[in-house]
Amino acid sequence: MDLNPLRVFLTVASEKSFSRAAEKLLRTQPAISLSIQKLETDLQEKLIDRSAKELMLTDAGQIVFEYARRYENLDDDLKNALAELRDKSAGRLTIGANESSTLYLLDHIGQFRERYPRIKLQIRRSFSSRIPAELIDGELELGLVSYDPEDDRLITTVIYTDHLAFIVSPEHRLAPREEISITELGEETFIAHNVISPYRAQVIREFQRFKVPLRMDVEMPTVEAIRKMVQRNQGVAFLPRMVVEEEVRHGILCEVRVTEMSMQRPIRLAYPARRALSHAAQAFLELVR
Repeated sequence: MDLNPLRVFLTVASEKSFSRAAEKLLRTQPAISLSIQKLETDLQEKLIDRSAKELMLTDAGQIVFEYARRYENLDDDLKNALAELRDKSAGRLTIGANESSTLYLLDHIGQFRERYPRIKLQIRRSFSSRIPAELIDGELELGLVSYDPEDDRLITTVIYTDHLAFIVSPEHRLAPREEISITELGEETFIAHNVISPYRAQVIREFQRFKVPLRMDVEMPTVEAIRKMVQRNQGVAFLPRMVVEEEVRHGILCEVRVTEMSMQRPIRLAYPARRALSHAAQAFLELVR
């Protein structure tokens, strides 16, 4: 099978447009259309629903799209491996992490860049729940997760232990306190992160266990937005300690211990068990260890 039409199809599907794909590939739109037709003929399947107003993939097209993405990742791995063969300090490393875990990587990124300045490093923001699948599919080489994926196709190693912190504004009534009971939180307005995570579920379970109302009246899409709202005394929140480290140190936010809630948050570096790590990934793994 000629792989060039597959690459063209991936571009068309990703761009959701024949014309934009033609511009990106520096080809004419008729040439793009012919390439797609050739692929459909080879596979004996219609891949694009041409009756829809917007470009839509058929069921067969969706399957081909997923495999085309894997092919592209393998193609990148091949080029990366050959570059490393010629020069041990060259190559590319893609690491997946969610918003909070990315902050933990900052110091390591600085050290890695000093040691390996010619390696292109990409930190890709991913939902923590999707990182295991992205590692297995080859979209990532390394991934940071705050839970055990429990998948024998992955290896994980704990590289840092954080905890979930209860934070309030310095102006909040609880700010002067060092420790409180969960029973004192029933009237508080919690600023919640609207991303599903094991720690969100754990907080909900603990409040249910102690029969304390949990008023999550406001949900925000980013940790930064939650920090800002708590800082303005518009609510309280549970956040990973490492994302409020600087604010607590400078008195912008206050951490108060909740007696009944001691939630450790081990940060794990995950990587595929059955695929050899690149030189760049091995180097990064050694550095964080």
